[in-house]
Amino acid sequence: MPAFACADASGGTAGIANETGVRVAAQFGYDRFVLQFDSNVPAYTVKRQNSPVFSVGSSGQTITLSGTAGALVQIHTATGQNTYSGPIDFVHTDYLVLNEARLTGDFEGYLSWGLGLKTAACLRTFTLADPPRLVVDFTTASS
Repeated sequence: MPAFACADASGGTAGIANETGVRVAAQFGYDRFVLQFDSNVPAYTVKRQNSPVFSVGSSGQTITLSGTAGALVQIHTATGQNTYSGPIDFVHTDYLVLNEARLTGDFEGYLSWGLGLKTAACLRTFTLADPPRLVVDFTTASS
């Protein structure tokens, strides 16, 4: 497992995939956000931001999530429109860092989730196989 870093992250592989699951969990010392796919973990970026304000879809409208900071998880060449029917807004204000995870876009091969964070946070990203998953963990910036 990689170390936490107070920086943006990217990775994944070439190819198209369908989102099949989304999970959030509180762990000891960090919070976890997981996206599950059907065939591979496509190219992704995780960008930290100073506010929990996110653009929604291609409309240009914005939404403010719970917290004082945020992170935008973008998946390239992916969709969940016909393969994911679970919740699209997870609210857990009792977690260490992750207050809210909300689907902010699923349009023309770009899937995005906005994450409202209690405070600025460090993160680590990695992928798992069988099933293919993108894992994003958050811990406080002082950890």
